[in-house]
Amino acid sequence: MSFFGFGQSVDVDILLNDADSRRRAEHKTEDGKKDKYFLFYDGETVSGKVSLALKNPNKRLEHQGIKVEFIGQIELYYDRGNHHEFVSLVKDLARPGEVTQSQAFDFEFTHVEKPYESYTGQNVKLRYFLRATISRRLNDVVKEMDIVVHTLSTYPELNSSIKMEVGIEDCLHIEFEYNKSKYHLKDVIVGKIYFLLVRIKIKHMEIDIIKRETTGTGPNVYHENDTIAKYEIMDGAPVRGESIPIRLFLAGYELTPTMRDINKKFSVRYYLNLVLIDDEERRYFKQQEVVLWRKGDIVRKSMSHQAAIASQRFEGTTPLGEARTPGPLSDGGSRQ
Repeated sequence: MSFFGFGQSVDVDILLNDADSRRRAEHKTEDGKKDKYFLFYDGETVSGKVSLALKNPNKRLEHQGIKVEFIGQIELYYDRGNHHEFVSLVKDLARPGEVTQSQAFDFEFTHVEKPYESYTGQNVKLRYFLRATISRRLNDVVKEMDIVVHTLSTYPELNSSIKMEVGIEDCLHIEFEYNKSKYHLKDVIVGKIYFLLVRIKIKHMEIDIIKRETTGTGPNVYHENDTIAKYEIMDGAPVRGESIPIRLFLAGYELTPTMRDINKKFSVRYYLNLVLIDDEERRYFKQQEVVLWRKGDIVRKSMSHQAAIASQRFEGTTPLGEARTPGPLSDGGSRQ
């Protein structure tokens, strides 16, 4: 119904031109649930229609203009009043006037830059969405439609292994090795652990995958650690000279690419945490950062040429977050 006789209410919808053929991807929402959204890549064109359906065809709709926007923004949960937009494109669909019947307006955002991956975390959300607005004197009519963006990377063949000797002086000395320092999201972590000296009674050993989300800057920095996976390596006491293999499949876990200093607002890093527990329940651990990335060969055949080029953007460059090689537990490790 009309509001105090002013104008006419209207249903607004946003329809993509390739909705029937475009792939959808699952994405976690703020409440932890998963939903499916249309999937886009950097460089792809976003086009479609904004549909207006008058609820009462016998009345006209007065407006101050109709527009559609493509927006990429970061929202920090502790600062919800401020939305940090890193992409903002606008198309005017109609000048101020009247809508006398239901109609649709075409729009196209060509080769849109989408530099970051969609992300929903503990303290931050990065989202892309289309927003159609009918400007009114009293209250605007707004319709939003979220999409999901995946960033594709192609890393060089040089991918050094991680090899470290760690221990506690005169008590424990182990050597562990991971086959690579950079893994794609469907990769397999292969490694081994070799016991050189064992003078404490180890009863359990595991590897944890830890996601560390960092938001804010300066004094307002927040860190959130989330244990994504626990992989039991050993149950029982090892002896000197024993070697234990590791094979951890990443495809079964909810992982994102490593994200570093995204628009100077947040970062997401991943660590492999080697944990040893002795018979007195003391815990010894060593963390090693690894880089996760989304493999570029999943590009769909129907993907635009511009997006295919964008997926190769990092080819031949050294990726951020080269893995460090910390010292032994006695120097840089930790004991709880």
